[in-house]
Amino acid sequence: MSPALIDSHCHLVFRNFDDDLEQVAERWRSAGVVSLLHACVETGEIPGIRALADRFPELRYSVGVHPLDTHHWSADSISVLHSAAKSDQRVVAVGELGLDLFRDSNLQEQLAVLRPQLDLAVNLDLPVIVHCRDAAGPMLEELRYRYRNAKCPRGVMHCWGGTLEEMNEFLELGFFISFSGTVTFPKAESIHHCASHVPQDRFLVETDCPFLSPVPYRGKRNEPANVHAVATRVANLREQSFEEVATSSTENARKLFGLP
Repeated sequence: MSPALIDSHCHLVFRNFDDDLEQVAERWRSAGVVSLLHACVETGEIPGIRALADRFPELRYSVGVHPLDTHHWSADSISVLHSAAKSDQRVVAVGELGLDLFRDSNLQEQLAVLRPQLDLAVNLDLPVIVHCRDAAGPMLEELRYRYRNAKCPRGVMHCWGGTLEEMNEFLELGFFISFSGTVTFPKAESIHHCASHVPQDRFLVETDCPFLSPVPYRGKRNEPANVHAVATRVANLREQSFEEVATSSTENARKLFGLP
């Protein structure tokens, strides 16, 4: 029997899953995926994600606002996130939050949305799901300040795309590192290096579906079953068996998020 897998970051609420989600679920179950964490990018998604959790008992979810969705932030956003997290025990994280200076340059606006969400995670004792693209410097500065003041939540650097040096700095702050389909890309040498060096008890695997389909599914809509391909590539890079990587990533995800 194949070892269990957890897709630690997916987006199924998008319309391109409307027509065949039951078949998508059949495929993830056949691939050994026993649990999924559905990430949230803005408060308007929460009712739809909650409905998916009602429909699929293996699904848990986060609540948060993505750094590229700051236009969705309003005066009541933090109270909406707080209420959503307190009202449903299936909410296991805050996020997807973070900084993205690849697609946008409004750092101060992004920080103004990031900081209250980090505070919320600390207050609720929930881990955070961090999106960090071309922004390791300011993200590390923010988290280090909080770490020194005992106000830094635990969490995961999702869809890791940084350098080995940056990874080690986030590891020092207690964060996990999650690898997505990008780890299967032939030219992603920095990510390959990170996957081969990350400690056994500190990495997760994810799809970030419907985005970033791994090899050999490039050009197609990504889905949770494809986390098997991500884990297979991580195993190859670490010179470990698939079973070792599946077991470790599953245990790590359960440890961080309290997943079933």
